[in-house]
Parts: sequence; structure tokens; C-alpha cells
Amino acid sequence: MSIGHTLLGLLESGPRHGYDLKRTFDETFGHDKPLHYGQVYSTMSRLLKNGLVEVDGIEAGGGPERKRYAITDAGITDVQQWLATPEKPEPYLQSTLYTKVVLALLTDRDAAEVLDSQRAEHLRLMRILTDRKRKGDLADQLICDHALFHLEADLRWLELTAARLDRLAAEVRPS
Repeated sequence: MSIGHTLLGLLESGPRHGYDLKRTFDETFGHDKPLHYGQVYSTMSRLLKNGLVEVDGIEAGGGPERKRYAITDAGITDVQQWLATPEKPEPYLQSTLYTKVVLALLTDRDAAEVLDSQRAEHLRLMRILTDRKRKGDLADQLICDHALFHLEADLRWLELTAARLDRLAAEVRPS
């Protein structure tokens, strides 16, 4: 996820302080990985330097001065371009799991056990996500659906690979 673009997008509704940006980000996108304050302020500093935001005001308070940031026209254009650019699909052509299966075969270990262990871990995570989805709001449901669909694809791969282990072993083991 592009933190900078996300913060810019949040500024389109109006100027905000870094604290407000962090709170809104965490409530909307950061359920599993909230932002650190330092990450917000370093990102805002970079966006300011690049002309994508401007300081809309500074408020003195009991602590350090609080800058209020506003998105610039260049920032709006940058968000629009980012939103219009498709994300690159991740084909996972060099997966760690595939490497583990092949190494298990090459070292005469039980590759089926590697697959079974991974299947159990996927199913464990799927149960957690399904429970979270059932209890969550629409945003949580959509996030969990995305993860669950990826895990389901992984499970199909695990089953297919298990069915082809003998053939794979014949191909990767030295004659």
C-alpha cells in the first residue's frame, strides 16, 4: 500500500493535522497494521518537499506546534494518477513454499509433510479470518474476503502439488 497516496487521498476531504491523518488511516485501513506517528510525519515531510501538500496553518498548543496540511492541485493529480494505475498482479513464480517442497524432495525429506503442515496453517488462518469477517463491518469483510480468496488459491495449489509429488520428485532428483 502506498502510505503517501493514501494520506493524500484522505486530505482531499479537507486539511488535517498529522494526528488526525493517523487516526483516520488507522480506523479506515490500519486494522492490522496501524501507522507509527513517525511514519506519518516523515511521509508528510516528503509530500511537502515534493509539492503535493502545503502547510495550511500552524497551531500552538501545550506541546509542539501542530501543522495542518492541505493537498495541492499537484497532489490531487498525483492521487488521480495513482488510482487510475492498475496494481501489478503478483504471479508468485518463485514462491518460498515451492522452494521448500523441491528442497524436501532433493534432500529425501517428506515433501508431503511440508504440504500438510502448510495446509494446516492455511486452514488455521482461514478460520481466524472467517471469524473476523463474520464479526466485522463491511470494510473488514472485504479485506478478509481478499485474503481468503488468496488462501483458497494456495490450498488448490497445495492439493495439486500433493497429487503431483511423485512426478515432481522424478523431475527434480538427480538420476
